[in-house]
Amino acid sequence: MAEVKTEHRRITPRAQTMRKRPETREEQMIAALSPNLNVMVKAVRAAGRRMVRDFGEISSLQVSLKGPGDFVSNADTLAEKILIEKLSEDRPDYGFITEERAEITPKNGCEYTWIIDPIDGTINFLHAIPCFAISVALKYKNEVIAGVTYNPVTNELFYAEKGQGAFLMTPTGNVRLRVSGRVHLAYALVGSNGFSTPKNRLVMERIVEKVASTRYNGCTTLSMAAVAAGQLDLYIATQFKPWDLAVGFLLVKEAGGYISDFADHKEIDEIISSQTIVAGNYKLKDQVLKLIRG
Repeated sequence: MAEVKTEHRRITPRAQTMRKRPETREEQMIAALSPNLNVMVKAVRAAGRRMVRDFGEISSLQVSLKGPGDFVSNADTLAEKILIEKLSEDRPDYGFITEERAEITPKNGCEYTWIIDPIDGTINFLHAIPCFAISVALKYKNEVIAGVTYNPVTNELFYAEKGQGAFLMTPTGNVRLRVSGRVHLAYALVGSNGFSTPKNRLVMERIVEKVASTRYNGCTTLSMAAVAAGQLDLYIATQFKPWDLAVGFLLVKEAGGYISDFADHKEIDEIISSQTIVAGNYKLKDQVLKLIRG
């Protein structure tokens, strides 16, 4: 009987392919943003993760007094450090205007500058009130071209880019923001930064009986976002810093709103210089400016 030869073939195990974790809806939305917004959103979320932990242990935070009614916490300083590190990784030549440290000038002739506020609403944060925000704006020369405002406790993230509209990022998708359409001041809900200055007290005394109601939440950036979202019909304030205004200025404009100082000057540098602001829709503009001027 003839011998049957069996051919033995060496079988090479098939290489196991690495299974990539499916992207979440949120990751997909961030990836779809412009390169600048992508960097900004990732930076505020990185700072926000640590801030949420600190917020949960608020009673153990060390707090130092900077001035009347103006506190700075360890969380504030650390959040700013994270923002600068994350933004510099992707945009090493960009400059910085910050709340807690000296201005960092752009490098190599770059004309872009980040304007950051690690915690707007610090007093709310220190009293465990979840109404505060991290904000990052991007300025090209003298113009704000992109901005992000993020409340890490509520996970509300507002963003805008020049000419592209203003949006709220939610777990299910992006919601386009529009200022309110109210036309009568008597039905308007008006936000303010309080009664801490004589000028603001005078203005609010003229307004309070002419509107439906007033609100003071202790966080300028979230108040401006509320105007952009149509939740507040107007926001009126005096005495603020550039980082309080930068993102809100763009959000309101990109949501179809009106923003000026009390003298109706509309450029951001003029508003900051005057230390007065009115934001809302165009239908209420003339009515409220007339009241403010007495």
